[in-house]
Amino acid sequence: MTRTVYVNGDYLPETEAKVSIFDRGFLMADAVYEVTSVLGGKLIDFEGHAVRLKRSLDELEMAEPCTKDELLEIHRKLVELNGIDEGLVYLQVTRGSDGDRDFVFPSADTKPTIVLFTQNKPGLADSPAAKKGAKIISIEDIRWGRRDIKTVQLLYPSMGKMMAKKAGADDAWMIEDGHVTEGTSNNAYFVKDGVIVTRPLSNDILHGITRKAVLRMAEEAQLKVEERLFTIDEAKEADEAFTTSASAFVMPVVEIDGVALGDGTPGPIAKRLREIYIEESVKVAV
Repeated sequence: MTRTVYVNGDYLPETEAKVSIFDRGFLMADAVYEVTSVLGGKLIDFEGHAVRLKRSLDELEMAEPCTKDELLEIHRKLVELNGIDEGLVYLQVTRGSDGDRDFVFPSADTKPTIVLFTQNKPGLADSPAAKKGAKIISIEDIRWGRRDIKTVQLLYPSMGKMMAKKAGADDAWMIEDGHVTEGTSNNAYFVKDGVIVTRPLSNDILHGITRKAVLRMAEEAQLKVEERLFTIDEAKEADEAFTTSASAFVMPVVEIDGVALGDGTPGPIAKRLREIYIEESVKVAV
């Protein structure tokens, strides 16, 4: 079945969707994106994603392509048109194109490009991967310095995923100056003696929407949280670990660089946080 996608104001069959070859998202990775999960046909934490999108656009001095209400309507219509019960809505905004290639930004009146499409993901909530837990490796973090802006500059994270795959693992955590920054597409945590440890917010990591919600829920559940720098060796000695992201929610980690955590199965805190996050997020989904 051909999906219906959204491109610059039009709902189109995916086979008819087109963007200029001079678009700066294509030529310069001059673009930002968001991914919103769908459960039960409703959007999970849309407000958080909309707020972060505006922040990314503002940080790059990029124009907003539409209002938040219009964006919500586009998301909802795509979910309906494509019959998505569990899945994702991908949104990308680029600086657009003035018809040629140049390092200098185009004039301020250049219209941004906005593209959205859905991905059908049955079983997103009841994930077999979450029941098994993820194995990760550690790699050097050589990305640019503004990881808090959710840009489409994803070549190195993609390479990191492939490094993990070649090593027989599921994902990679990146290390800079001796400390873990984050996963290739998620925020990283470990648990020791009942305390959840994760890196504090800064320009060095993405300000995860799921991260924010999970930490709030952890504190409401009276779990202790420490936001501080940590090393990969600390994580290897943990009782359990996990990651958070919009597309995988809370994903238990059972092995780091070949070292099993706990008994090598998903830990109780990660499993409980995943249950709480899904349950509470569905209640307020739009």
